[in-house]
Amino acid sequence: MSTTSFPGAAPHTVAIVTGGAGDIGRAIAARLARDHALVVLVDIDEAAGEQAARALGEAIRFIAADVTDPLSVAAMAREALALGPVRTLVNNAGAARAVSLHDTTPEIWRADNALNLEAAFLCFRALEESLAATRGSVVNIASVNGLGVYGHPAYSAAKAGLIHLTRLIAVEYGRLGIRANAVAPGTVRTQAWEARAQANPAVFEEAARWYPLGRVVDPADVAEAVGFLASPLARAITGTCLPVDCGLSAGQGELARTFSQSDHY
Repeated sequence: MSTTSFPGAAPHTVAIVTGGAGDIGRAIAARLARDHALVVLVDIDEAAGEQAARALGEAIRFIAADVTDPLSVAAMAREALALGPVRTLVNNAGAARAVSLHDTTPEIWRADNALNLEAAFLCFRALEESLAATRGSVVNIASVNGLGVYGHPAYSAAKAGLIHLTRLIAVEYGRLGIRANAVAPGTVRTQAWEARAQANPAVFEEAARWYPLGRVVDPADVAEAVGFLASPLARAITGTCLPVDCGLSAGQGELARTFSQSDHY
């Protein structure tokens, strides 16, 4: 596996990807393995994490951890740092529960915030010294839900907070050489959508009509954005949120056609 995909790569360094057992996490890990000596997948699902690490190859390691638990995060950080200096942290772990504010209980609100926002804070604080020593990069996987209203309110509020946490890290830790950016995917074709796809086989086609590019996002699309933001090619970019959403957050052609009465949309 090549470790020299861009000028200035430091092949002895380590990348950490939380939520690494899922489709997006695995795609990000495969991309980061091109320019890091090791990529550590972190996930609460030990069986899935170990399977993913084996499938991705010898440059991948797995550490089981609950990223919402400070003690578990601290133990994960110690184990990861024993493998080498951490240059890249990707806070990818996340999940959405209640689909409407009316259906959101206090327990769901707290759980979604713990996983989608607080976990990123815990992981960053546990690894900030190594990230400063390597003048490293944090990439937080947010969502278009953090930019607008698309359902799943507790998840959405947490993702909006994650985008602001990204700015907080960028401004306060920039003097130490740490960069922090976020990626905001739109609908991503993953196993998490399987239940909805089984209930409605046309769900992706129905979603695609709202995207200017006429398709939904692939995990590899998210991974390439992460790879760029983590690399020296983005050395002057920090504190930003990059939508990877096939144009969804830019606007909707159907709505523009309604408003303008133009067939060009």
